[in-house]
Amino acid sequence: MAKFNSSKKEANLTLNNEGQVAFKLKDKEKLASMVLTSLFNENKFYGDNSKELATLAKKLIAEGQGRFVANLAVFARNEMNLRSVSHVLCDLLANDEKGKEFVKYAVLGVCRRADDITEILSYYINTFGKPIPNSLKKALAQAMNNFDEYQFGKYNNSSKELSFKDVLRLTHAKAKDEEHNEIFKKIVADSLATPYTWETELSAKGNTKQVWEELIDSGKVGTMALLRNLNNILNAGPSNIAKVYKALTDKNAILKSKIMPFRFYSAYKKVAKNPNCTSKVLEVLEDAIEISTQNIEKLQGKTLIAIDVSGSMTARISSRSEMTPAEIATLLASMANYICEESIVVSFDTKLYVNTFSKKAGIIANALSIDVNGGGTAVGLPIAYILDNKIKVDRIILLSDYEVNRQMTRVVKIQGKDTFVEMSCSQLLDEYMKKVNPDVQFHGIDLVGYGTQQFKGKNVNILAGWSEKIFDVINLSEQGFGNLVKIIENYDEVSDYANADAES
Repeated sequence: MAKFNSSKKEANLTLNNEGQVAFKLKDKEKLASMVLTSLFNENKFYGDNSKELATLAKKLIAEGQGRFVANLAVFARNEMNLRSVSHVLCDLLANDEKGKEFVKYAVLGVCRRADDITEILSYYINTFGKPIPNSLKKALAQAMNNFDEYQFGKYNNSSKELSFKDVLRLTHAKAKDEEHNEIFKKIVADSLATPYTWETELSAKGNTKQVWEELIDSGKVGTMALLRNLNNILNAGPSNIAKVYKALTDKNAILKSKIMPFRFYSAYKKVAKNPNCTSKVLEVLEDAIEISTQNIEKLQGKTLIAIDVSGSMTARISSRSEMTPAEIATLLASMANYICEESIVVSFDTKLYVNTFSKKAGIIANALSIDVNGGGTAVGLPIAYILDNKIKVDRIILLSDYEVNRQMTRVVKIQGKDTFVEMSCSQLLDEYMKKVNPDVQFHGIDLVGYGTQQFKGKNVNILAGWSEKIFDVINLSEQGFGNLVKIIENYDEVSDYANADAES
């Protein structure tokens, strides 16, 4: 069998985890893809890559790319709502002389909750030991002045190895005003007021109908907490459950909460199994996720949305979650379908499956309609489909881990003869551009972050992440703002997180 292009000696070629030829990502691209698909220290289908992530971040910092790493930390925390990996990046900056000037910006941008402070300091001490760099001490000391007594009380967990009292002792934080002076005294004296939260109330009074009625009436149970406890609430049967439905469809609350889309999907799947679940509950969750997409700029024209449902996409994203990359892919694809003017939706493993999506069916319902079969990964199938059928699309959104283990065998004319050849994914895209649409935009969304890709060239945009924010990046890139790396490089110029005081 002839090879369509056998230039495998190119410096940017490597092998993926399946032993197939793939493109190396540049260091910034690779770190971004690893970070934005990372629940740090959680295993993936092909193993945990936390050490590789940290090594790459250190390399970039040592090479003078500390600003990029700091921007990536703040971007990950505030746009993608990833906590642990953003803490790690802050500490890696603090541990390198070339990163210290960016520590304050990174730490203040990442500390959206009071316990971000203790997590950052704890990781540093456990990883690098003492002494603690002055840059990190000063940044954490300043962050301690950004929270009130309620927020400190809420996250003042005595079972953790590092407390807010330890932070004050180790950073020598000075209060910025009299209010914080009193708060710091209470932290030292272990006399912080016990906050009124759903956790403390359930712990003290039990998971009963009356307790949930009181909690719901209080208005102090946030959107994420309502999602996490929806099963408990349904089982308790509070008389005021209509207030829960109203809260879960409150536009301002949903957008402020920064809940990742897959949280709604996960809650939907869980409560659907509950005997107390009614159609109203499922409708509320559908409404909630649709609200979360309302601020996303629509994608004009015709879009091919392709979803990898192969075996390597079926490992759980976390030991604490039942979600898989395949499920996140189906959900993001369903959301993309919802915001696209026109779309064609396909899924693939070693075969291609054409899915019929109607926007009226609901985002979660559409996502659940896609079968995840496992098996091999033939990423080229969606491109071959629109190439063979001469379907002109304005963009391609392909959601995958890009662990190709099946090449595409094609028939091409070589010296006037039909010849079977193997074509890479990138070569198929080139063929599509030559024969159907030379201006098509390709957006490859990496959902796992193994660090290799199958596409490069004109109008190829490599993305990563699980948040609806990924669609904002697609819009920005098509408007000429550059790819994901460029957006992160310039993030500190457009974000205001470094100086914000409020908790997200």
